Order: sequence, then structure tokens, then C-alpha cells
Amino acid sequence: MDSDYGVPRELSDLQKNRSLYKPELPPCLQGTTVRVEFGDATAAADPSGAHAIARSFPHTYGQPLAHFLRATAKGSNAQIINEHPAVKVGLVFCGRQSPGGHNVVWGLHEALKSHNPKSTLLGFLGGSEGLFAQKTLEITDDILATYKNQGGYDLLGRTKDQIRTTEQVNSAMAACKALNLDGLVIVGGVTSNTDAAQLAETFAEAKCSTKVVGVPVTLNGDLKNQFVEANVGFDTICKVNSQLISNVCTDALSAEKYYYFIRLMGRKASHVAVECTLQSHPNMVILAEEVAASKLTIFDITKQICDAVQARAEQGKNHGVILLPEGLIESIPEVYALLQEIHSLLRQGVSADKISTQLSPWASALFEFLPPFIRKQILLHPESDDSAQLSQIETEKLLAELVEAEINKRLKEGTYKGKKFNAICHFFGYQARGSLPSKFDCDYAYVLGHSCYHILASGLNGYMATVTNLKNPSNKWRCGAAPITAMMTVKHYGRGSGSGAITLGKPVVHPATVDLRGRVYELLRQNATRFLMDDVYRNPGPLQFDGPGADSKAVSLCVEDLDYMGRIKELNEYLDKVRTIVKPGCSQDVLKAALSAMSSVTDILSVMTSQRLE
Repeated sequence: MDSDYGVPRELSDLQKNRSLYKPELPPCLQGTTVRVEFGDATAAADPSGAHAIARSFPHTYGQPLAHFLRATAKGSNAQIINEHPAVKVGLVFCGRQSPGGHNVVWGLHEALKSHNPKSTLLGFLGGSEGLFAQKTLEITDDILATYKNQGGYDLLGRTKDQIRTTEQVNSAMAACKALNLDGLVIVGGVTSNTDAAQLAETFAEAKCSTKVVGVPVTLNGDLKNQFVEANVGFDTICKVNSQLISNVCTDALSAEKYYYFIRLMGRKASHVAVECTLQSHPNMVILAEEVAASKLTIFDITKQICDAVQARAEQGKNHGVILLPEGLIESIPEVYALLQEIHSLLRQGVSADKISTQLSPWASALFEFLPPFIRKQILLHPESDDSAQLSQIETEKLLAELVEAEINKRLKEGTYKGKKFNAICHFFGYQARGSLPSKFDCDYAYVLGHSCYHILASGLNGYMATVTNLKNPSNKWRCGAAPITAMMTVKHYGRGSGSGAITLGKPVVHPATVDLRGRVYELLRQNATRFLMDDVYRNPGPLQFDGPGADSKAVSLCVEDLDYMGRIKELNEYLDKVRTIVKPGCSQDVLKAALSAMSSVTDILSVMTSQRLE
């Protein structure tokens, strides 16, 4: 019911204490003057898709990066915005609830009011459905009082995750016009921000004055690219899950007779599973990206786990903890193909109880091989993005059952000499999703909320709020904005046999998968054998808000070499220095040295760029 939104919460003593915590703004967002510096025009991350993106987004493609500067910063191209007329901004939660989302609302509301007390923030009730129906709640200090630094999305709620069809886009635009919104802030992940980019383009084409801004909030941690280092909610999810996993690890070590199979959230990517492994050191993790890259079958995965169980048994260890992401099931080639057949039949209107009779022979054989409970789960209608209902498919129970059968077979053959295999299965998803947000997520979301105001004050449309240099203290964070179109890629599908034609997908912000050549994966591989055999379980303990552990950040955030936005600024500074030094009238030696250096750099960059296009 709409009347339930925004009502004061009954807070525990801990929640009351958290509601009093005030995140600190980086120096670049402090004060009532907005200073923005625009960089060069942006391009697509993958040059091969640039033409398709530019054609689909003619009004919003190629916009420059924006950097927000502190009041004392020196910048020759900086624009100083002193006048702040009263504005009306709408905000909608489009993605799945993620810890810290409420602080985006708080940060934006505070920025609006501090620059002009007459400005208004309207929250759309019930997600995108509320946007279409123009159901709003005016955000006030009193309403925010019991939602600051709290988990969930119950301040405003959410329903559908997309604004995609022509009817939905037109409904959103009609709402923005009817409410005279100067800005619309969309909070969500890859799907929501792709929709935000499309809205921004449509609004610009229709000359609708509402500017659209996206905010990277998703617990899956898969909205990552050169501009976005982390997502709001990921830090909390991993810390809460890591404590649960470490508790299970301690239990396994104590009883010495159980294998725990734990499925974690992570639809298209295994970032949560990787981070939780690095924090809690379970014995094994099966990554969807590894399975897809190596084209491992369900039998390959079963053998891999059984070999690990057998190796541990030979050391007298008959227990262990194994992690896997919920998206693993879709990364197994033969299961993915089976799901595609099932979903195609479902879209054709074939009822679930008739599908087994209409599958191709190989798909039918695999379907009949699977346990009855899995058969029932993979027959569920797909999600709005055409993926399976991964949270409902108990992959951990499937693998536990297959491993148990194979271990019993080896036991009879005499190749396995350990104790009887006992599996216990868990799905850790919603237990972490509704948690109080970590200090990092409280700070990050609040700063992003403030950044949204600066983006709107700068008159930008189709941008995502960004904060970089996140592994350092918040007073060193760099705040800015990047066009969402610069984060888009175009997937290449089947190649035509005769003409060599390539079928292109729509430009979207695709989920970033775990980089199997990256530093985080390398760290995981370096420790894989030790984690598997030595039981070096690590307990990070409960989520901390003060004292030891309160300021800890995700291992993956600290290991990766990020701060792309900072490097872009650094490069521009070097280019400016070259222009300053090499002016008409400089010596021949200086000019020759500059030409030689620039020629070498250009040659290297040309080769690197051409390799990416191949």
C-alpha cells in the first residue's frame, strides 16, 4: 500500500546509532559553489561498436567527461556555477534492493536543499510502476530521519526493473512533463542504467527539459568499467556473506564430517563469489566465467569437485566448504542450450507440463537425466532479461547430489577411501541483501547522491554519477560524471557464411564478468591450492561500523589498479605541459625531441587500438 511508504521506522538501538552517522563529503563537493571541468569527448570502449552506438544515440553519444573540483582547485577550463535556482527532481529505485540505496536519496536531498531550500525531491513510489503512474512522495528531513544509513528500499519500494518498451518510455516522459521535473535520477544496475541512457536520448530528441542521471547501485557488483570502480551494496553483501561463510567453515572444521555447498548471488558474473572467497578462504569456488571459458560440462564440474574431495580425504579431511554463484547453471554449455530451448517453447505458449515432449532428442536426454526438483525449477518462466530464474534454481543441491553419486561409485570401486560423503546446502542471498549497509556503502551512496545534484546543476543529460580513487580515504575520492553511452558495448552474434556479415545486438551497458586475466583472479589462483588443502579459514567477523574493520574495503577493490578518471586527468595535464613547453620559437632540439617521443607514442597506441578492432 502506498500509505506504507516513507512511514517512520521503529529502530533498534543500533539502528538509531547508525541513523546519526554523517558521512563526510570529499573536498570537491563541499560548499555551495559547483565547479565543473569538462574533459575531451568520450568514445565507445570497444571501437568496433562506436558507429552503432552513435547511430542509436545521436543526441547523447560523444559527450565529454565531467570532473567536479574543490573551490581552491586551479583549472583553466573549469566552469563555476554560482546561481542555483529552485529545481524539482524525481528519483526512482529501478534495480533490486541493495544496501546503501537510501543514502543516495539522502545525499541528493541534502545537496538540493543546501544549494536552494526551495528545491524539491520527489521519490516515485513502487519503482518504475510508480513512475509510470506518477505516484510520488515528497522527501523531507522528517521522512528521511529513520532511513539514513539503513538497508532495504522500503522508503520508496520497487517493482519492475525496466523502462524499455515504447509505452513505458512514453509514460516516463509524460510523468516528467506533468510533474515539471528538471531531473530524473535512476538508481540501479546495468539494466536500469541502459534504460536511463535510452530515456535521456528520447528526452533530448523530444526536447523534454528533464535531464536523466544514473547511479551505479547493484549488489552483484557487475556494473564495472573504466569509469565505475564499484557499486553501492557490493561491499555490504560480501562482508555479510563472508561472515556467514566463515561461520560455516568453522562448523565444518569442528564436526569434520560435512561438505557445505553454498550458492551466492551473482547472475551474470561471479564477483560476489570471488570477493567472499578472498575474505573467508573456503576450500573451493566454482566460477561461472571459468566454466564458460573452458566449456566445462556438468560432468566435468562434478569430477573436479570429486577429485578435490578425494584429495582431501587422503589427508584425513572429510569436510569442506564450496562456493558457487547463482549464474553458474547458465554458464554450463549444455544446460544453457537446454534452457534456451525451454524458454523458446515457453514464449511460444507451450505449457510447462508439455515441454518435455517437445524438446530435441539431446535436450530431452539431458532433461530426463536431471533430478526432478531441478527439472521443475528450469521450467519456470524466464526473467525480463530472458535469463532463467536463477535464484530459484538450486544448483548447489544438483551438484551435491551428483558429487555424492560419484563419490559412492568411487567408494565401491575402491578409488575413494574416505568417510561417507555428507552434503549440506545453502543459498545465501536475501540474508545479506537487507542488511544495514557498511560504512563504505553509506559513504559512497551519500557522495553519489550529492554528485547527482552537481550533474544536474551542470545541465548534463544521460550521465552516470562516478566516484573514483575509492580504495583511498573518502577525502581523496574524485567525483565526476561520465556519459552512459561511453560505457556501452555492442555484442557480436552469428557470422553469415557467404557474405561474412555480422549480426549486431543493441548497444547496452553489459554486465562486467570476472576478468580471468586480471589481478583479482590471479590472486585467487595463487591461493587456490592452499585454500583447498590447508583449511586456512578466515573469519572477518560481523559487519563493523566503528573500530577495527570498519574502514576495510573489498579485497578486489584494493587489488585492482583502478582510478581511470584520475589517469585521464593526469594525461591531459601532461599534454598541456607539452603544449606549454613546445611553442613556436622553442629550440630545434626541443621540437625534435617532442616529435620523436610523440611519434613513438602514436605508433604504439595505433598498434594497440588496431589489435582491439581485429
